[in-house]
Amino acid sequence: MSMAVVGLAAGMALGFAGYFGGFWAFLLVAALGAIGLLAGRLVERGYRPGEFFQGGDLGGEYGRERRR
Repeated sequence: MSMAVVGLAAGMALGFAGYFGGFWAFLLVAALGAIGLLAGRLVERGYRPGEFFQGGDLGGEYGRERRR
C-alpha cells in the first residue's frame, strides 16, 4: 500500500471523526493514529516490545565515545 493511500485513509478517518464526533473525537483519532504510526514504524524496523522494558546501556557505542 502506498503512502498516498495511507495518508488518504488517515485524512478520511480524521474528517469523519471531526464531523460526526466533534473536536474531542478528532483529537482522539489523531492521537491514536500517531501512536499507531509510531508502533508500526518500530515493528517495521525490527524492534520488539520487550526490548523497551529490559535494562541495559542506553548510550551504546556513541554514548561511551561521547563521555570520554
